[in-house]
Amino acid sequence: MELLRVENLVKQYGKDDNLVKALDGVSFTVNRGEFVAIIGPSGSGKSTLLHILGGVDRPTSGKVYVDGKDVYSGNDEQLAIFRRREVGLIYQFYNLIPVLNVTENMTLPVLMDGRKINQERLKELLKTLGLEGREKHLPNQLSGGQQQRVSIGRALMNAPAVVLADEPTGNLDSKNSQEIVELLKLSNRKYNQTLLMITHDESIALQADRVIAIEDGKIIRDEVIRP
Repeated sequence: MELLRVENLVKQYGKDDNLVKALDGVSFTVNRGEFVAIIGPSGSGKSTLLHILGGVDRPTSGKVYVDGKDVYSGNDEQLAIFRRREVGLIYQFYNLIPVLNVTENMTLPVLMDGRKINQERLKELLKTLGLEGREKHLPNQLSGGQQQRVSIGRALMNAPAVVLADEPTGNLDSKNSQEIVELLKLSNRKYNQTLLMITHDESIALQADRVIAIEDGKIIRDEVIRP
């Protein structure tokens, strides 16, 4: 069942001689529960694509539909609600709030949305992510791998329609990198979580269901790894 549809997405910066097309007519669909890796060289448009899918940056033209809804048809307030409720973002550098503990960082999106914390989901995520016993730890009391686990928990806490991960293992050693990928794969299977992940690591990309390769703002390959 289709969850995400991208139609002729274009993102331009500058104008005239300084015009840069970060995305140049990108179109694809993603089914619910699919795990898609997005690869390509630096400057290819990967992060721009992810930011537009997540409602962080508006496209110059083109459409993004999530669950049949046009993401960019509403105003800025509606777009902010979409970001909070429908998207889970995971970054390379964790982006945790230094003065908030593990539980507070994980539940922040829910509280910012003015909603009640689902304590059962929080408890399950803490257990799944191996963070039990560290609920009151601050980010500077955690290893890099543990901090990334917290950011995954934060992304999953709202049970979003789609999780977007931008080089989530880029700041970790190989052992922690594989552990984070295994946790993302677990969330994909356990919660039927739709996952799009940017990675430079080909061995990680090949663990996805499908690989989309981008170059110069265009899709040059879209390959199913496992149906």
